[in-house]
Amino acid sequence: MTFAGSGLCQTGVVPDFCTCGAQLPPDARFCHKCGKPQYDYPGIQDKEHVQAPPPLPPPLPAAPPAAAEISFRNRIAVRISFMVAGLALMFVVLTSPLLHPLVSLIAGVFLAGFVAVLWYERRTGQRLSVRSGARIGWITGIFSFSMFVAVTTAQMIVISVQGGLVNYVRKQMHPQDPNVEQALKLLSDPAGATVLMLLCLVFLFVMLTTLPMLGGAVGAKVSEKRV
Repeated sequence: MTFAGSGLCQTGVVPDFCTCGAQLPPDARFCHKCGKPQYDYPGIQDKEHVQAPPPLPPPLPAAPPAAAEISFRNRIAVRISFMVAGLALMFVVLTSPLLHPLVSLIAGVFLAGFVAVLWYERRTGQRLSVRSGARIGWITGIFSFSMFVAVTTAQMIVISVQGGLVNYVRKQMHPQDPNVEQALKLLSDPAGATVLMLLCLVFLFVMLTTLPMLGGAVGAKVSEKRV
């Protein structure tokens, strides 16, 4: 069917009735009741056939912040390690009269590494691996060793002023102990005393850094099981 003078050409036959039931006049382009178009115009699509654009994908979740490395560059780890080392030294000083000094020292530095891990995790919300726990325990051990050497040096100065190391050892050790004379001879010799002090420092360094590392590793493992 062609409309003269309009320049627009349609195809198909106009029905007598619309789908809504209204009777259509001749050559009706739209239903006067429901407005439904009666022709398919070229280039024009029914709104019902227009496809909606695909939905946008949901935004990706934000990546969690990278865990801070446990080292001396980590200020929080260094601060916590320093404070825990100070508490460990106080523990050793307070419990030495009740326990054997060596037992008190071993327990204090081991617990220092353990507590440092739990304190750091509570402070930062970061879960530490066993390796990171051992690292923060090692940092705690370095501070513990430094504090212990500083306190021991101060005690040695006081002992030297009060009569010397030989007299102090003679008072502390049992007179009938057969090792007393050998110890006194060794301390009386400057070279022997120096070697003995170096060996003691090496032993303390190994013990005061290894035990907190073990405590830190155990603390990280215990915290991992609690999750």
